[in-house]
Amino acid sequence: MVMEMSPLARGRTAARIAAADTLRELPKRRPQAAAEPSAEVIWELVDVDRYEIREAAVVLGYVDVVGAVFVALSGPWYASAVEVRQTLRFEEAVDVLRGAHRR
Repeated sequence: MVMEMSPLARGRTAARIAAADTLRELPKRRPQAAAEPSAEVIWELVDVDRYEIREAAVVLGYVDVVGAVFVALSGPWYASAVEVRQTLRFEEAVDVLRGAHRR
């Protein structure tokens, strides 16, 4: 027995495929160079696609690299960090974490 998808389900599937194709067209992100030790904000690659962002000794949050998108996660522990922004610019993700920490 072959089951056909409803028109609504076909539309959602087509939209997901189109979105995935669009994301594949965006350039992959290369690792950011480590921040200078004397910089106000320090970031360090702590996993294959994850940066820890610190200001002095305080962890502001994390930036995950997902394809071409930088996902800013606010909080001192990755397991409980909360997503606050998705952006195509690493610097913007860092700025968002600085602003979220000051609130």
